[in-house]
Amino acid sequence: MRLSRTMLAGAAAVTLASASACGGGGGEPQRPAGATALYDALPDAVKEAGVIRFAGDSHPPYRIVANDGKTVTGIDKELQDALGKVLGVRTEISIVNGLPAALSGMLASRYDAFNGPVKDTAEREKQFDAIVWMVTRTSYLIPKSASAAIKSSADLCGKRVAGTAGSIVEDQAKRLTDWCAKQGKPKIEFIGLADTNGTILAARSGRADAAGMTESAALDVLGKEKDAFTYVTQTDEQGAGVDRLAMLVPKSSGLGPVMLDAFKEIFKNGEYKKIMDKYGLQNVAVEEPALNTAGAQ
Repeated sequence: MRLSRTMLAGAAAVTLASASACGGGGGEPQRPAGATALYDALPDAVKEAGVIRFAGDSHPPYRIVANDGKTVTGIDKELQDALGKVLGVRTEISIVNGLPAALSGMLASRYDAFNGPVKDTAEREKQFDAIVWMVTRTSYLIPKSASAAIKSSADLCGKRVAGTAGSIVEDQAKRLTDWCAKQGKPKIEFIGLADTNGTILAARSGRADAAGMTESAALDVLGKEKDAFTYVTQTDEQGAGVDRLAMLVPKSSGLGPVMLDAFKEIFKNGEYKKIMDKYGLQNVAVEEPALNTAGAQ
């Protein structure tokens, strides 16, 4: 016997009502099988969504964005997968146009976190929790075909340096240009761009004499284009020091302390070391993660 549309609609309504009565129509999110105390500590909004939404700009080798503009591989993806596994939720990355877009997007609740790696500063800690998971120094890629003779970081004085706007590289370039001025040399002209790919293109095209980036990012480029670039690294005398780099999470979300514990877990289970070793980042790894280190200095 064929059922009428009215009878089918009625049957569907009964099915939906039964599902709702059994807890399938909303209410408290179901606790995943095998969920740990880390999952229980997550903010309710994250548990309800079942996913932690990361913002990320194009920043090899941290985030390598495929031609489709969506598929992401690299250090950041692997770290997020490891963190999601111990937290018991999925992670996803949305590609944004640089650091300002990531920060504003988190404050507008479009994203839950940004893994940068971005410098931990007291100013940023006013709005974000910062989980420090590595350190770095700034290096500058120099095209081998360039006419400007740059053999050391001191030779960058008076040159055009491209870097990601608002990033640690911009801070480092300011310290280097201050050093140049004290030496009686011309200041650096900093060209702020949206992402690392843009800075490399600027150097390759001649718009800039050098492209500033983290040393790990510079080594990644050299590994792929060893015949196209050389690089120099900023010294302590020039204000480099060792900067702490962090994942940022809005304070208002309550996710920061839980994310710190998740990092501690991947340090403990060996996933952190495995990822850092895979990408040759042993010299910038830290012994343990830390929360909000800049405000305590």
